[in-house]
Amino acid sequence: MTYPAAQAHPVSPVAPGLAALQHAMLWLVGACGAVVMIEPSPYELATLSALIVFFATGLKLRAQFMPLLFLLIAMNIGYSTSAASVLDKSPIVNWIATSWYLAITAMFFAIVLAEDTEARLHYLLRGYVVGALVASLTGIGGYFGLIPGGYDLFTLYGRAKGTFKDPNVLGAFLILPALVTLQSVLIDRLSKAMRSGVILSIISLAILLSFSRAAWGQLVATSAFVVVIMFLMSKSQNQRLRIVLLTCLAVAALALLLVILLSLDSTSNLFRERASLEQSYDSGRFGRFGRHILGAQMALDLPFGIGPLQFTRYFPEDTHNSFLNAFMSGGWIAGVCYPALVLTTVIFGLRYLFVEVPWRRGYIAVLAAFLGTVAESFIIDTDHWRHFFLLIGAMWGMFAAAQIAMWRRTQAGRAATG
Repeated sequence: MTYPAAQAHPVSPVAPGLAALQHAMLWLVGACGAVVMIEPSPYELATLSALIVFFATGLKLRAQFMPLLFLLIAMNIGYSTSAASVLDKSPIVNWIATSWYLAITAMFFAIVLAEDTEARLHYLLRGYVVGALVASLTGIGGYFGLIPGGYDLFTLYGRAKGTFKDPNVLGAFLILPALVTLQSVLIDRLSKAMRSGVILSIISLAILLSFSRAAWGQLVATSAFVVVIMFLMSKSQNQRLRIVLLTCLAVAALALLLVILLSLDSTSNLFRERASLEQSYDSGRFGRFGRHILGAQMALDLPFGIGPLQFTRYFPEDTHNSFLNAFMSGGWIAGVCYPALVLTTVIFGLRYLFVEVPWRRGYIAVLAAFLGTVAESFIIDTDHWRHFFLLIGAMWGMFAAAQIAMWRRTQAGRAATG
């Protein structure tokens, strides 16, 4: 049995003209998320503007968001408490302010995407892909010297960073738009699939030139996840065959791209260096993984942590582990609440994966990108990445929307048999 759209899922609670403005603001937020090489970044200005627009039209804090709100507040209380002794330093104040701001953005995306979910997610992701395309083109142009002065501006240590401060963040940011365009290649009509294929190629090249091993791994693992889920959920034998064939073509195209890149001496040397499983900064007592062990031992003895940005006072480099960083920067409070936030989102994310909703395609891409970032959180500090909190908020918004859709369908079913 099918149900009318208004009964099946949350729809826009505002007039069409105002809804168009809201959609445009979400598109702008998604696009501006790719430009964070300056502070305050366009992303901050765009999210603030969007928050004002949505707040003026009414934001509904649903009961489903109480766990998210509690964990975000408790986590930041832990950070703020641990930072009390070092708040005389402006970087610490900025770090704490950023943490609270990111928590607000997560709640904002959750509340916004709980209503008019399909349309709002669509515009947010469309803007995100446009921003990713700009970041990718600047990174590629800078790497190959195609932009005057671009090599110094858009690369770092010989790696593409585009409109970001760090190549690793560029690579991670590009995963979601890569998945969105991959989905389009697999199931959209031919003309749109071809355009998406071009965009996917550009984004994939930028990920490769970021020389981020974590981003490389994310691209492979999350793409495989998306392909498998879409294959399993496909109801058409022809569509399943298309998914298999196009996946094989995509793998062949990626292999060809790697061959071309490896034919360039400078790229080949850096690729071999980055592709090595063991880097000098990973091994040894104070290497990345050695610091994880020593830091974990410290965390057990320090219920209030050591405060944000203090880890390098004890070790040569940062934690490079978001879960350990939560303990060190926010004590046991943040150390418990941050993993709880991530784990809860993962559990709910997998729980609602097979719920049939109109926005399930976008949900699959967002979930895959979130899971990839969670995996990366074990080897790098992702807890201040803007797009990570966007993913968290988007996930919770879609959780609430799915619950509403399921309830309405149940009510409609009872009425139909009643």
